[in-house]
Amino acid sequence: MGKKRRLIMRAAILAILGAAIIYTLYANFMKEKNETVKINSEAPDFVLTDLEGNKHKLSDYKGQGVFLNFWGTWCKPCEKEMPYMDNQYKVYKDQGVQILAVNVGESKFAVNNFVQKHHLSFPILIDSKSQVQNAYSVGPLPVTFLIDKNGKVIDSLTGTLTEKMIQEHMERIKP
Repeated sequence: MGKKRRLIMRAAILAILGAAIIYTLYANFMKEKNETVKINSEAPDFVLTDLEGNKHKLSDYKGQGVFLNFWGTWCKPCEKEMPYMDNQYKVYKDQGVQILAVNVGESKFAVNNFVQKHHLSFPILIDSKSQVQNAYSVGPLPVTFLIDKNGKVIDSLTGTLTEKMIQEHMERIKP
């Protein structure tokens, strides 16, 4: 009797885990195309706070190019591109191109330690509830959206960018 009960419990647990895996795969990989941000469409507006407590509203940057980067402190490809982004930010910020780096779901403490370690000077925004990440349908990190001076998304880039690539993309969105 005991073996039969254990067998039933194991089968039930496996069925629940199987259903959870199927749901996760469906939810993440079978999204309808209309849920993602489309190229040449208006960039979803948002308001996020940076590490200094300043609010940043994307639509306030109209008239400038925006290099919108989604990242995490635990993401090694993100860490690799951050110094390149900072170098190019220093070159392009006075030419009408801004970098907004959106950290997804981490504490201010962890993000602040990362920023201090890498001496980053561009605005680091905290998306603690992943609302902006979800609005942009961001999956694996890093992901960068290039937004032109009219607030239109002109490209979406997934993966690590080299310094030369970042410079070329900054030129593309320079007003």
